[in-house]
Amino acid sequence: MATRLPPATAAPSSRLEETTIHDVLSNERRRSLLSLLADEGEDYTLRELSERIAERESGTTPAPRDVRQSVYVSLQQTHVPKLVRLGIIEYAEDDHTVRLSDRAGDVTVYLEVVSGCEIAWSEYYLGLGMLGLFVLLANATGVPGLSAIPPGVLAGLFFVLLAASAAYHTWTLGSTVFHRMLAR
Repeated sequence: MATRLPPATAAPSSRLEETTIHDVLSNERRRSLLSLLADEGEDYTLRELSERIAERESGTTPAPRDVRQSVYVSLQQTHVPKLVRLGIIEYAEDDHTVRLSDRAGDVTVYLEVVSGCEIAWSEYYLGLGMLGLFVLLANATGVPGLSAIPPGVLAGLFFVLLAASAAYHTWTLGSTVFHRMLAR
């Protein structure tokens, strides 16, 4: 039996308030749901989402039936309706598919999770900028090897590296204006 979900109550053009975003992300299952949709960049059925989230929670594949059922019920009755009301996701009742809406970027930007020895994109860009500054200063002070390269060439190389990094970062985010334009 399909649950009829209420329409989004927030105007699609308005941005979500920060307190609303923090409330949305305060629940692990909602974070998992949004993370799956953002990482894969595709639509999921409610059943597929519940199975993937249950696998994450239980650490086993396939997840035990009771865990899958618990996740399915909580998504169907609580989390999906809340995210639909806020206009963060879209839910098609006919085939039970879930997808990120255009305003999902307000929330998914907070989902960058860094584990182990990974670095955050912000740290990467800071490091790249500091390295570029260090190399240009070394060039200006006459460090052998670097002083033979014109400063404009060095700056150009770092600019190209920065632009390529930003393009890759934007592409991996999945739900950007570029992806929406390409999807048309």
